[in-house]
Amino acid sequence: MNKGIKRKLKKDKKIKFSRKTGEITRKKRLYFMIVVLFFVLIGLSIRIFWIQFIKADWLRKMAYEQHSMERAFNPCRGTIYDTTGKTILAVSGSVESVTVNPVNIKVEDREKLSRKLSEMFELDYEKVLKKVSKRSSIETIVAKIDKEKSNELRNWLIENGITTGVNIDVDTKRYYPYNTMASQIIGFCGTDNQGLMGIESKYDEELKGKKGSIVKITDAKGGNLDDEGENYIEAQNGNDLILTIDATIQGITEKYLKEACIDNKCTDGGNIIVMNPQNGDILAMAGYPDYNLNDPYKPITEEANNWDNLSKEEKSAIQQNMWRNKAISDSYEPGSTFKLITASAALEEGITDTDNAGEFNCGGGITIGGVRIKCWRYYRPHGTESLREALMNSCNPVFISLGQKLGVKTYYSYLEKFGLLHKTGIDLQGEGGSIFLDENKVGPVELATISFGQRFEITPIQMITAVSTIANGGNYIKPRVVKKIVNSKTGEVTEIESEINRRAISEETSKKMLSMMETVVAEGTGKNARVSGYAIGGKTGTSEDGVNTGKYVTSFVGVAPTDNPQVVILITLYNPTGEGGHQGGGVAAPIASQVLGEVLPYLQITKSEDEGSSMNKVVVPDIVGLKINNAKDVLKDINLNIDIPEGVDENTVITEQIPVPGIEVFEQSNIIVK
Repeated sequence: MNKGIKRKLKKDKKIKFSRKTGEITRKKRLYFMIVVLFFVLIGLSIRIFWIQFIKADWLRKMAYEQHSMERAFNPCRGTIYDTTGKTILAVSGSVESVTVNPVNIKVEDREKLSRKLSEMFELDYEKVLKKVSKRSSIETIVAKIDKEKSNELRNWLIENGITTGVNIDVDTKRYYPYNTMASQIIGFCGTDNQGLMGIESKYDEELKGKKGSIVKITDAKGGNLDDEGENYIEAQNGNDLILTIDATIQGITEKYLKEACIDNKCTDGGNIIVMNPQNGDILAMAGYPDYNLNDPYKPITEEANNWDNLSKEEKSAIQQNMWRNKAISDSYEPGSTFKLITASAALEEGITDTDNAGEFNCGGGITIGGVRIKCWRYYRPHGTESLREALMNSCNPVFISLGQKLGVKTYYSYLEKFGLLHKTGIDLQGEGGSIFLDENKVGPVELATISFGQRFEITPIQMITAVSTIANGGNYIKPRVVKKIVNSKTGEVTEIESEINRRAISEETSKKMLSMMETVVAEGTGKNARVSGYAIGGKTGTSEDGVNTGKYVTSFVGVAPTDNPQVVILITLYNPTGEGGHQGGGVAAPIASQVLGEVLPYLQITKSEDEGSSMNKVVVPDIVGLKINNAKDVLKDINLNIDIPEGVDENTVITEQIPVPGIEVFEQSNIIVK
């Protein structure tokens, strides 16, 4: 075989191999394309399944939203009633709101409409024009307007041939018929119908209801579709509340609190709580300064005169102060009113009894742990006393000695029983708590100061709840402000039951305490709290507002009637700087007499015939400038006594007196002189 033939055979072999390799490559490409196509089809199938079944509802919703326009409107908030269920304290009235659909307003009407809206509702023309000219589906022009205004707009729109693009919808507005009454309890709402303070905030879920809406189908640009109407979804009104607050008693307490704070120049205001000790109902809770619920952002006190000139920070501080319910949020030193707790614990533990004559001796002070602690009347010691007399005289050394006998562990167990180591849980926002030293850090001196009500802090609501425990036979009952919730749709009533948490003291101890408290008012430091015809029990208190501040807190806690307590009252005044001084007996006790003098007859509580409650009132004369012996004669003629420091010569001229001239007090009251 020659070389040419060999080359040809070799070439033919290469061609055959090349053809075979090409066929394999094409087959691989075909297989690859088939696999890719298969996965593409699988992916498309999964995508179609995802869109068709998984995301179908969401896509339908999106499509609906793109072709619909919804205007929401508020429901009527539930009405708030006082305890009678008749007096309305807060109610929602019907008003209207104006919105526009700019895409449905003709270009030639926009300026004219904007000018009318700005003039009618006192708005900025440029801002209104900007809203009317926007490329948006809906813009709010003004909310919560009276129907008189909205009807005026309706007539103008008809007269000017503007039939589309302007919506006038029903809305609600919160009204408070009594303006300032119970303002710090009720609270107020924002423009969005949401409760911001007090009951309005605490019970917002019950009161607010559910919004309604008006839905309209539109084209892609947001314009109206003439063949489609509006779908109206009715709002669901909120539930009604019936409070424990009695509007009449609330009005009485607010009247006398305001007078007291102004007359006694209480720079930091004050509060009064009236409570039913049998069920924990708060009958009244007054605070001063208060505010107008219908205009809650502007004060009604002297600051209002210079309001526009105040800085933003100054305005905020004033607003927070007037909105703040100090009766539940702020703590204070209770002073001698707290001796009721020490006495109750001592009686319950059997350490003492009410009338053991000469059991205690006041020498003007007592030394504890090397520290001399004075009695308030150190200059003329009380001498030998029983527990009743010690409470009547508000003698510090006696209660210090009782605290030492009880010991820290036992004393703190009674603080717990009386609810003084934790919040009461009252159904109001912003409740504060007490400030006590940890039990393991309390030494003899610390226990001594606690025993007569100093160097710790509690809130007024804690104090009155503890005294209500003494008054009702010894049961600690949680205070409450709301007693019923009424379903606005069905009328079904949900009762909020009183909560009796525990027994703090026995009924026997309770009766003994009430008897001693009655003596305090009949013969002791609380004489100015007497009410003719009623047996009143109570305790006065005076304490420093902080250490070395020069400020004082004066208070009085009272129970009436002592034979069947229906009312407990706590008056707390912060930093009284008037001529009447800052003593609880001279400043706070007379307010209790005024309030109870109206509240007890209103509650139809039968008068008693005891001699101590039937004394007449007399007007305190001016004895400043007189010699003591001459002042004695003046006071004796009108059945008043004089209280002078021991050892002072009767020819000494009087430079100061408490109470001040002109105040009404009961006969046999003491006039303190300096």
